[in-house]
Amino acid sequence: MNYKELFLKSREAAENSYAPFSDFHVGAALLTGDGKVYTGVNVENSSFGATICAERTAFTKAISEGEKTFEAIAISGNGGEAWPCGICRQFMYEFAPELIVITGEDEEHLEQMTLKELLPHGFKL
Repeated sequence: MNYKELFLKSREAAENSYAPFSDFHVGAALLTGDGKVYTGVNVENSSFGATICAERTAFTKAISEGEKTFEAIAISGNGGEAWPCGICRQFMYEFAPELIVITGEDEEHLEQMTLKELLPHGFKL
């Protein structure tokens, strides 16, 4: 799967987002080492601390299914580029510091960075 296709999957996933407070609908598509794709969306909650981002939803689904290796994640939002927040950066770093992170205005204008570039001093215990 190429990065454009992965980004389009994130766009499809965003349609299932639950964002009644921010109206910022985010989708993520996570590509595993063996070529499977797990999607996730942001799910907001009246108790804001209980909100979960699309990236962590996708990772949690994949990990709960036994996945251990991750290649790339594409993230899209209805407001243009959607780079991961700090919590998601650290969460993903635990599993894949070399992960390729892809986002953009649309599938024709994508940007990518490694997670290590986005979080240069992430940590693992």
